[in-house]
Amino acid sequence: MHVRLLRQLSGVLHPIFIWFLIASCGRGVIADVRLPAVLSDHMVLQQNSSAPIWGWADPGETIRIETTWQADPVSTAANANGRWSLRIDTPSAGGPFRITVSGSNTVVLTDVLIGEVWYASGQSNMGMPVGRRPTWKHGILNWEEEVAAANHPDIRLFFVKKEAAASPKTDIAGSWSPCTSESVYEFSAAAYFFARKLHNELNVPIGIFDASSGGSRAAAWMTSKWLESDANFVPILERYNEAAAIYPQALAEYNKARVQWQREVAAAEQSGATPARPPRKPLGPGHPHSPSALFNGMVAPILPYRIRGVIWYQGESNRERGYQYRKLFPALIHNWREVWGQGALPFYYVQIGPFPYRQEPLAAVELREAQRLTLAVPNTGMVVTTDIASPADLHPQNKQDVGKRLAFWALAKTYGRSDIVYSGPLYRRMQIENDRIRLHFDHVAGGLIAKNGARLTHFTIAGADRKFQDADAVIDGDTIVVRSPQVDSPVAVRFGWANDAVPNLFNATGLPASPFATDNWPGITYDAR
Repeated sequence: MHVRLLRQLSGVLHPIFIWFLIASCGRGVIADVRLPAVLSDHMVLQQNSSAPIWGWADPGETIRIETTWQADPVSTAANANGRWSLRIDTPSAGGPFRITVSGSNTVVLTDVLIGEVWYASGQSNMGMPVGRRPTWKHGILNWEEEVAAANHPDIRLFFVKKEAAASPKTDIAGSWSPCTSESVYEFSAAAYFFARKLHNELNVPIGIFDASSGGSRAAAWMTSKWLESDANFVPILERYNEAAAIYPQALAEYNKARVQWQREVAAAEQSGATPARPPRKPLGPGHPHSPSALFNGMVAPILPYRIRGVIWYQGESNRERGYQYRKLFPALIHNWREVWGQGALPFYYVQIGPFPYRQEPLAAVELREAQRLTLAVPNTGMVVTTDIASPADLHPQNKQDVGKRLAFWALAKTYGRSDIVYSGPLYRRMQIENDRIRLHFDHVAGGLIAKNGARLTHFTIAGADRKFQDADAVIDGDTIVVRSPQVDSPVAVRFGWANDAVPNLFNATGLPASPFATDNWPGITYDAR
């Protein structure tokens, strides 16, 4: 019996009889056509693409989709599991449009825009919101003014709920919202400023996902298939398996410690003392540090939504294994390109900024070098933040320039804007000239400069003994000549090689040079697995 008829009869038949009819007809008969949360009112679909539309219905049920930009409807049938999907061709940017999905019931999506769609992900520096929250001591620069001015109806925001899962999820809570002071308050500041810059430059609707999780590690964002397929990542899985084996006991101890901590917090509040830090939840199923957990909970439910590209702001939590990140980070990029079915998916990321990490000398440096080397992956780009971050703050306030610099890469490399300088100087090659080394760079953009007219800082040089000495560095055209009286026969140069280095090499447009090493000698994280 059809569900509509049952609903009509519900007013005249006894509820128990209605329940009997539903049960006897089988569960599939009453399944309404349903769409995932990412397909909702106010969404932005990628322009000039074949955009997937998918959902659930009765097995075998015919699904019909009509749009106000297409003359003819398209249709498909749900498979044996009740899943259905098809693709609709999207026009150039515009809207608002309407999408009608019909089966045993009808779902109408309104205020749909066509434009450019980006997925923003990473850890706490990506998650730092536009508005100030108690957990963010100071908030971003000028947060009150930024929140008040955030009235951009053609920028649409989707906040992906922070969720770790033991297996891939098919849906997630959330919905698209036009950008307003209210909707942007909790949204990623870096992602918002990226979207705003694109919107202002391209004059098209922008859709942006905020899918970030503080303290997350790269492996948590990857599929188990990719982690298992590479011997370099076996130690990641082994560490997790060891933790999972003792998880029940560890969880019981954690729960006990948490009860005690809650008592201490209550006592501290009464006495005016500072409460102790909460105990750490043990690694195990559904933990955000578990391999694949964030992919399962925050990427899988979005797939296969068509996007233009990814922006990424992560790395700090992988710093103790910087050399491993040389393989792990490129693998993550290839993994995401595979699952999205977009082999050349643009992937633009932020290099971690200066911070002491005094318990881990040089660990952050080696992570930055891994990020720089990842530029060898096609269709990637890296934002350097040595000048806009602060060694005193792991979460620097200037997210405006972070978003803008990410947008520079997108505008130049994805949208073909030849008038935009999108990178500071990047080391290309060196040549040894007797007792000195000459360095060549890409992206000199009008010339190399020492900021504020001072001498260049943070260059070191070494001979075959691998002992680095402070060096004099002089700009010579588009190159830099480096030497030290303590090194007669140099073989290698390093720049910005300190966790909290704030060097002063820029190009003429004001973009900073990335730290780098000309050598590939093992460092402190080389054997860390």
